[in-house]
Amino acid sequence: MTRNISVFFLILIILSACAGFGETPVATQEGDQPIAPTATALPTGTEESPVGTGETPAAPTSAAPSRDPLAWRNWPVIPEMTAGARKIFARGQELGNDPARFSKIGDCETSAAWFLADFDAGPERYSLGEYGELQEVIAHFQGSYGRTSLAAKPGATAASLLTPLWADREQCGGTESPLDCELRIHRPAYAFVLVGSNDVPHRDRFEENFRKVIERTIELGVVPVLATKADNLEGDDSINATIVRLAVEYDLPLWNFWLAVQPLPDRGLQPDGAHLTWASNRFDDPEKMQNAWPVRNLTALQTLDALWRSS
Repeated sequence: MTRNISVFFLILIILSACAGFGETPVATQEGDQPIAPTATALPTGTEESPVGTGETPAAPTSAAPSRDPLAWRNWPVIPEMTAGARKIFARGQELGNDPARFSKIGDCETSAAWFLADFDAGPERYSLGEYGELQEVIAHFQGSYGRTSLAAKPGATAASLLTPLWADREQCGGTESPLDCELRIHRPAYAFVLVGSNDVPHRDRFEENFRKVIERTIELGVVPVLATKADNLEGDDSINATIVRLAVEYDLPLWNFWLAVQPLPDRGLQPDGAHLTWASNRFDDPEKMQNAWPVRNLTALQTLDALWRSS
């Protein structure tokens, strides 16, 4: 009974924190982007994050990882295109998927407008600084950055991506899952598949459901881009370990976002230990780059760029 109550409150904390992203944001003094409301409750069992070094993360290496799932913490942040991903991409082209589109599949921090949307809003919304070469990948995938995904919603889990009850009834078929609906309508070549934090209360079923998400995405000729999560809500990094192991099993690209936030203060996490610290996408501003959101967007762009150029 005690365990059930603890699980209930953990779910409530995660969902209420995610629900905050749908509220009216607070305007910044710069006026260039809203600040995400901050969740304050710390989930039970969350390992406290130590303060980071305060140094700006170095530019991620493009060196090939060993692909040893047990050594995932040492994998580079930016993945290379794998042989398995090339085969999926080629099949997707035969099926008519658009090589200049990607989809966002996941939870509240995937559905949030501040995940990549600025790059569809125009150059006044971001500054690339030393990463000016990324303007080409921004141009290539124009239209996908700010698009509202039908498979990215607050509270989403691996299971909910497969559940028709979670689908948009105005745009999706009666028995169509959010995942199927998004990939049918948008026809992307790639998809960021970013879940795990909301699966903590039922992590014993995460692998089974996440495997189904991966296999369905592959079946539709879309390259699933998996990613490690920044948080350790489960306390033992077991969900990240599962994500990495499946990336190896299916020979998929793995964006090691966990590594990207390690040098940041509090490892880029808000006091709840779950949500990312926010700043605008000014990659030439060292102070802003001490927050997780611009690091997330920078490394997501670099991941897209690496995969696009190697497809």
